[in-house]
Amino acid sequence: MLSSATFVRGKPAHDPPLSSRLFPSQNTTKSKFYLHFASMDYSKNSSCLGASAIVFLLLTGALYHFVWSPSRSNPFFPYQGSNCPQSNSSTVIDELESALEEASMPNKTVIIAVVNKAYAEQSADAETTTMLDLFLESFWLGEDTRRLLDHLLLVAIDQTAYDRCKFKRLHCYRLVMDGDDLGGEKVYMTQEFLKMTWRRTFLLLDVLKRGYNFIFTDTDVMWLRNPFTKLSPDETLDLQFSVDSFNGDTRPEHNFINTGFYYIRSNKKTISLFEKWYAQKDNSTGKKEQDVLQELMHGGLFGKMDLRVRLLETKHFSGFCQDSRDVGEVITVHANCCRHIKAKSGDLTAVLRDWKQFKAAVAQHPEVAGNITRGFRWSNHTGCWNSWKD
Repeated sequence: MLSSATFVRGKPAHDPPLSSRLFPSQNTTKSKFYLHFASMDYSKNSSCLGASAIVFLLLTGALYHFVWSPSRSNPFFPYQGSNCPQSNSSTVIDELESALEEASMPNKTVIIAVVNKAYAEQSADAETTTMLDLFLESFWLGEDTRRLLDHLLLVAIDQTAYDRCKFKRLHCYRLVMDGDDLGGEKVYMTQEFLKMTWRRTFLLLDVLKRGYNFIFTDTDVMWLRNPFTKLSPDETLDLQFSVDSFNGDTRPEHNFINTGFYYIRSNKKTISLFEKWYAQKDNSTGKKEQDVLQELMHGGLFGKMDLRVRLLETKHFSGFCQDSRDVGEVITVHANCCRHIKAKSGDLTAVLRDWKQFKAAVAQHPEVAGNITRGFRWSNHTGCWNSWKD
């Protein structure tokens, strides 16, 4: 049996109401009337809503312009808009860190040298090449030293030296020296010389604090062989110092160290040493930084700080104060015990000439290389000896 909701052949089971069947037109008329009335009511409401929306938008726009306008005359927000400084998206670059990263070996070791205009630029009346050119030439002529240039960071203390460094495509860092002109020759022990050495010490302290080990080398040091072959790889050693002359005693307190060439590891002890060393700057009138460190060492500071120090024998790390007697073992030659750049340049030119002649002789007569080595003698350092007479 079908329910009341059942459709039969598409029609409802019950007929439509009687009224709809008897008065179909009346029902339709009423429907049209109601629809017309509803339409009129909707139109009125739509008109009211549209007008309200327009008024709301106008008020909102006016309020926004009044309150948030960047105009300087806005009394509510006088520091908005154009009064606010524009943000600068540029990032401050740590140029020293960038230079160290570029020059560093995988174990965070770099080679550092400091140069100024007097060492980098040749004067019009100069008879010899620049100190910087001699320094770089030694890397070219040395044994297993060319690749070390990739790890050399040249610190320039004036713009001329920096430009020269960049021209040679080296790793370069421009050290600002408080606006002073330190480009000229700094004669040994003059006030400008002392100031430059102390500023250098402060820079090297900064390098240690950044976690870098380094070889510091003066540019008047000729690199004839790779020094890492004679430097101890023992990581418990804090410092390895060159000396002016070696007396056979390996204790640092009984020798005179030379800060023109040394190897140092970055750790808490070495950072503390450099801090104590630099702190003596203002209490060391007339003394170079090397002398101050020497006094601290002889006063027992190294022992108190439990620093492990190794001295580098002049057989390998030599200088004009004490020549190496074995050209077959020599690593570096330092123009120490010399006062002027001109004297150093002339005598170091002779050193490189001697080295080239030695290498050529051994290459031509390898069968008597031992005799050539034993018979080798360095040229006299006449220019440097005479520099002390000025």
